[in-house]
Amino acid sequence: MIKNKVDFITLGCSKNLVDSERLIKQLELNGYEVAHDAENITGEIAVVNTCGFIGDAKEESINMILELCELKKQGKLKKLYVMGCLSERYLKDLEDEIPEVDRYFGKFDWNQLLDELGKQYYEEKSRSRRITTPSHYAYVKISEGCDRRCSYCAIPIITGKHISRPMEDILEEVKELVACGVKEFQLIAQELTYYGLDLYKERRIASLVSAIADIPGVKWLRLHYAYPTQFPLELLDVMREKDNICKYLDIALQHISNPVLSAMHRNVTDKETYALIETIREKVPGIHLRTTLMVGHPGETDEDFQQLVDFVKWAKFERMGAFAYSEEEGTYSGENYDDDIPEETKESRLSKLMRVQQRISSEIQESKVGQTLQVVIDRVEGDYYVGRTEFDSPEVDPEVLILRSSNPNILVGEFYKVQIDSADDFDLYAHVADC
Repeated sequence: MIKNKVDFITLGCSKNLVDSERLIKQLELNGYEVAHDAENITGEIAVVNTCGFIGDAKEESINMILELCELKKQGKLKKLYVMGCLSERYLKDLEDEIPEVDRYFGKFDWNQLLDELGKQYYEEKSRSRRITTPSHYAYVKISEGCDRRCSYCAIPIITGKHISRPMEDILEEVKELVACGVKEFQLIAQELTYYGLDLYKERRIASLVSAIADIPGVKWLRLHYAYPTQFPLELLDVMREKDNICKYLDIALQHISNPVLSAMHRNVTDKETYALIETIREKVPGIHLRTTLMVGHPGETDEDFQQLVDFVKWAKFERMGAFAYSEEEGTYSGENYDDDIPEETKESRLSKLMRVQQRISSEIQESKVGQTLQVVIDRVEGDYYVGRTEFDSPEVDPEVLILRSSNPNILVGEFYKVQIDSADDFDLYAHVADC
């Protein structure tokens, strides 16, 4: 057990990661040594930033807490603190059921952990972070919360109403990160396209993205978690006109059948969704769309599901994830609908949908063979340099593998033109074309 060392574990989404990075920086300013997601816990203090979104995530968070409680019982850990979405949502239950934790903090009061330790919060460094990703890219969170009320989603229960960060604050953070060597920015929010409505009484996402793109040193800017209803089309003009905005958009659509969309409280129709996709592809040629879809929402019929399959075949999403509905307490679905679709039916539908998408993804991957694309190198792994194109976000999308023996002078964090030699279902294989 190392004195004045903190082991920090982050579970869940990139928005959680940003919170962790800010608290880690504050701990370091107070003289602590901090390890993030270390394989072995060696510090006297551990902090778990939890996820409470769906059942699997909650289970992972609880298992991690229990594992650390066991270390504490064995005398290998002095203090254990828990923060984040799970403790925001289930604070009293956790305090009653796992009292071995020294203190629980919610999603928005994590800076009080410093008070618990008798340390200072450096307000003038509130934007500062200890980047835990590879140093050339970072996530930038532009807002908290969500004003949408999708029937199945617990996030508004956890995070509360949408709160935009002032544009000036975001731009200053990007400038500070550029000064630290960050070149690629993943812009994140629970609902990206809602940005500005609370502060400025109008959607300002297009203006914000344009201003970030104009900051010297921003090489790539990628957009995550858009919403289809009342999508601000002016954003597409900015994406087309600015060369450093990646031709990539993460927009969760969830379904296409009108009865299911209505039951989900998505406030959008099938025709509007088809039209939006056509408009996005028309206004931003070559764009890669990532979406998330759900099967098995209460009331989904075989006909509804077939419409979803047909939609995926039509849309040919470059990137797609899907999951089966699971009932969440406190949500509209959980309180007002019967979870009436058998688990085996949900899993069968999920498997079929993903098989359809796998064929589409394979075709898209193969279509890139012979092309010359720009990639950023993220890391060295075995015999390969591993990078990504502008169409690929870290952790979730395909990667580009470049043989080290054939390209010995490549540097991690730098950008290169590569020619794609071959493809499989998940990765592209390439050689450097410009060195």
